[in-house]
Amino acid sequence: MKKILVVLFCMLALTVGLSAQDKDKATTTSESTLMGGWTPYSCEIGPEARKVFDTAIKNLEGVKYIPVAVATQLVSGMNYSFFCNSNVVYPDAPNEAAMILIYAPPNKPPQIISIKRVEH
Repeated sequence: MKKILVVLFCMLALTVGLSAQDKDKATTTSESTLMGGWTPYSCEIGPEARKVFDTAIKNLEGVKYIPVAVATQLVSGMNYSFFCNSNVVYPDAPNEAAMILIYAPPNKPPQIISIKRVEH
């Protein structure tokens, strides 16, 4: 059931992202480059976003997080919102969904702002 929810979320994020791209084709400035504007969620997590995620969570223990989708927000630095599968590290623990907000300031290591369990 949870895997189905994750797949549906990714499909919704991609659909919204593609429809937003169609609307913005006439303009030269995309939402992703505007200061403060969030990009649509994408299930393609690039190497830079992956590095930010891995660096920020490297010292967390007890829960394994696997990013499924990411959205970014350009600020003084970059905010990353990761939709993740989470699994408490014990036998037969159920998978859950979580949102992890990470801030990556310029020339400093990224830091976790919040981790919230997604209720379903």
